[in-house]
Amino acid sequence: MPGDVWDAEGRLPLSSRAVLLVPVAVALVIQVPAAIAVAVWAHPPWPIGLLGVIVALASSLALLAAPRLPGPTVVVVALLTFAAVFIPPGYGPPFIPLIFAIVSGVVRGARQWALGAVGAAWVAAVIVGTMTGLDWHPYRIAFVTLLLVACFLIGEAFRSRIERARRARARLAARRRTTEQAERTRMARELHDVLAHSLSQISVQSGMALHLFDKEPERAREALESIRALSGAGLDEVRGVLGFLRGDEDAPVSAEPQLADIPELANSRSGLGLVVSVDPLPDGPRPSRPVQAAAYRIAHEALANVVRHSGGTTAVVRLERAGDLLVLTVDDDGTGIPEDRRPGAGMSAMRAQAELVGGTVEFASRPGGGARVVATLPWDGAE
Repeated sequence: MPGDVWDAEGRLPLSSRAVLLVPVAVALVIQVPAAIAVAVWAHPPWPIGLLGVIVALASSLALLAAPRLPGPTVVVVALLTFAAVFIPPGYGPPFIPLIFAIVSGVVRGARQWALGAVGAAWVAAVIVGTMTGLDWHPYRIAFVTLLLVACFLIGEAFRSRIERARRARARLAARRRTTEQAERTRMARELHDVLAHSLSQISVQSGMALHLFDKEPERAREALESIRALSGAGLDEVRGVLGFLRGDEDAPVSAEPQLADIPELANSRSGLGLVVSVDPLPDGPRPSRPVQAAAYRIAHEALANVVRHSGGTTAVVRLERAGDLLVLTVDDDGTGIPEDRRPGAGMSAMRAQAELVGGTVEFASRPGGGARVVATLPWDGAE
């Protein structure tokens, strides 16, 4: 809407009462006393002097409608200005309400109204003045024309600045929405990782406990203790994520996992017929911490998929350095990846983890049976 215009800083609408009254007050303070002074100084008949004051007052008050009706306001003020030109003595200060009406109309999107009304009124004034014998110097006509053009240019400058500010606000809002969506996605991925890890391990350990309950009660007891520890750790991690979402500064925060944690992850995945081994990186430099965390989470999710879906008995995690890349490979001897299988939450989570550091993940079935996950990550992470 033409009346819905914001200032260049994007803080205050021009339709607010305080800003609305500024041009009206300025026009009243300048135009009405000037009309009174001209009437007193030129000594026209009192009805004509009063008419000049009324025209000045009406044109100033007409600016009150500018925020909602900028186009009709320009038309009304242009007509009153046209009338003021022919009210004796026919001279006085610049008609301030017309200046405000032009600038306001252009800024509020009523450019065509302003051009048509002001242009028609000025051309008509020149023609009628010439026909009625008014002695207007060409310099006066040129000066008024330049003044009107300057008003339009000022309005265009303000409008351009407001539009730039509006586009900047729109870009900022879009970036904010993108950031919020990315944060929601990240938190959803964190919850998925926490719950998938804990629940899959609880499922494995509970199955082991049931399997060994009668034959080996001590090992069954160990499995139940492991379940208790896993459920407690999982609850703590979920509380930490939910506390972060609530903005709780006292929420527990887990340390970022690193490559050194992968052997422990492999040990926790082993059991109930599945053996997980790790070929770690040789001693030496390590990738950046975000890359290590991403590699751990990808291995975490890949092994969770092995436990849940593959039915395999062995899995191998390999870590290699290839130039400026860290290559993580997870192989298993399970059923492999069906060709018609759509990417699930686990695959999407692995891809998202790799993309965070500028890497990629590929999934394939192994020729000898089983599945292979290959994550290629920049050694130092994304720039």
